[in-house]
Amino acid sequence: MLNCFTKTAAGCALAIACLAQVASAQGRGPAPLAIPNPTYISIPLEITVDRPAAEVWKRVGKYCDIGEWLQVPCTIIQGKDGEFGAVRSIGNEILVGKTELSYTYTQPVREGQPYILYHGTLEARPLTATTSKLLYTLVLDNSTLADDAAREQDRMRRAAQFTRALENMKILAEGGKLPPAPTKGGAPKGGAPKQ
Repeated sequence: MLNCFTKTAAGCALAIACLAQVASAQGRGPAPLAIPNPTYISIPLEITVDRPAAEVWKRVGKYCDIGEWLQVPCTIIQGKDGEFGAVRSIGNEILVGKTELSYTYTQPVREGQPYILYHGTLEARPLTATTSKLLYTLVLDNSTLADDAAREQDRMRRAAQFTRALENMKILAEGGKLPPAPTKGGAPKGGAPKQ
């Protein structure tokens, strides 16, 4: 029996190794390196919150709290919320790292799609005894997009989607109520994060 996720998990490298082990154990061999020349980007975002970090994290830091602040449905489909290896329905994202006030997730390899190593980290960082900062950082390979213009458009779309998420987290952590989700053709704008 493969035990890929343990309490000593250190990050996304473990998830990649685990996925290769599972594929190999299923007779398919390790996942191929589909992208010969990746171009990794990071999208660091932050917002200041007028609440202590521990209080902020208690309000918006559970793994499936993403559903509330992205305003899309979220359920834990494997494992337990907050434990290494938990998988949430949004992007089938796997919890691969965590601290007292942060977590890191990755999206899995998907058959027929290039693997772009999409992952993110959410952290509540204390500033003072009564204020904190929420940091959300995305890292991914954008080399699969057609050109620099398409890569910049994708970066801006992701930055806008997660800036809105941070603003919603701030509202919730400070005791406010979220405005209705923006709509486009009747569906939630942006929807679940895309790989």
